[in-house]
Amino acid sequence: MGAFEITGGKRLGGELIPQGAKNEALQIVSATLLTADKVVVHNVPDILDVNNLISLLKDLGVKVEKLSTESYSFQADNIDLKVLASPDFQKKSSSLRGSIMMVGPLLARYGKAYIARPGGDKIGRRRLDTHFIGFERLGAKFGYEEETNLYKVHAEKKLKGCYMLLDEASVTGTANIIMAAMFAEGTTTIYNAACEPYIQQLCRMLNSMGAKITGVGSNLLNIEGVASLKGCTHTILPDMIEIGSFIGLAAMTKSEITIKNVGYEHLGVIPSVFQRLGIQMEKRGDDIYVPSQEHYEIDTFMDGSILTIADAIWPGLTPDLLSVILVVATQAKGSVLIHQKMFESRLFFVDKLIDMGAQIILCDPHRATVIGMNHEHSLKGISMTSPDIRAGVALLIAALSAQGKSTIHNIEQIDRGYQNIEQRLRSIGAEIVRK
Repeated sequence: MGAFEITGGKRLGGELIPQGAKNEALQIVSATLLTADKVVVHNVPDILDVNNLISLLKDLGVKVEKLSTESYSFQADNIDLKVLASPDFQKKSSSLRGSIMMVGPLLARYGKAYIARPGGDKIGRRRLDTHFIGFERLGAKFGYEEETNLYKVHAEKKLKGCYMLLDEASVTGTANIIMAAMFAEGTTTIYNAACEPYIQQLCRMLNSMGAKITGVGSNLLNIEGVASLKGCTHTILPDMIEIGSFIGLAAMTKSEITIKNVGYEHLGVIPSVFQRLGIQMEKRGDDIYVPSQEHYEIDTFMDGSILTIADAIWPGLTPDLLSVILVVATQAKGSVLIHQKMFESRLFFVDKLIDMGAQIILCDPHRATVIGMNHEHSLKGISMTSPDIRAGVALLIAALSAQGKSTIHNIEQIDRGYQNIEQRLRSIGAEIVRK
């Protein structure tokens, strides 16, 4: 396992450009399986999860060409479905949770798909029922082989559009069902659909390819089945999680940082949540300027009670930023309750922050109370291990603010979601070395 060695307590300064959105990229790259025509995708992030998904597509026979640093062309005109059953493909797909996104397109176009039970972050239960129940509603048959750890779906007849009310507004589940319904007979209506910007982007891309999707941006989608899709060119949005991480980094290190080309209209409540923590920022065109602040004070509710920050389905706060927000609160003035509703293990990294000197009470697997230290007592550097992508970057931010040296092990978790992170941080003055 690799490690980062960080010398913290340094003020940073300069400009950062966010990468393409990881969560959108996994959907968009998978969607290229829906057509035999060439699809060009720009602003593809150079991160492990996306690179591994692209590798899986190559194994299936997709022609992949890297056009530039962040642009690719994909052409799925000669897919070999027999590869799905190979032990090597199953092993590779099982290590990547995003591999589940290939099932919907393969089912739509070829009437069958199977994939090893995907892995990913160890952050609690992340069930896939929504995906497969949706496929079944369209007419597919589902099976799970425990001995081979394979999920299998197949359609004995052509899929048929239907009405379905999702049991949860799953982003990946919604995306997978949308893609599976592309060529179904009639109209598919999805109620309680996720409506995150990533889903909106997927729908816009598919419509540009000839799909007929209405209700984009709402939780009620209508998909009229079409005979085929053509190629297109698509640009992935900036990664909102990375943008939020950079805002938190500026506050924790008392740094003046400009985040460039953020796609501000797609950020939802993210800027306002950080502002409730007392962090100043200014929208400059499509950039966010964060000035250096010696102190920032957490807001309270109107009756004076302690602020609660909780994750919620879009347009609420994405759960992927709660780890960063929790870290930022450790050096604020005031207290806040962090409520992570969706995953029951995502707050377990706070023991490492407590070892660094943070004042945090872990109430239960879903809630933590943070008593901010108002930058009066710095965190101290320690050795720690990254448990998942988001906790990993939150610990990295904590280490950059801490006095002394920190070591973060298992940084492959951070690499899964953040491209060339140490190089970009060094460009604004961070002292960080990959070991």
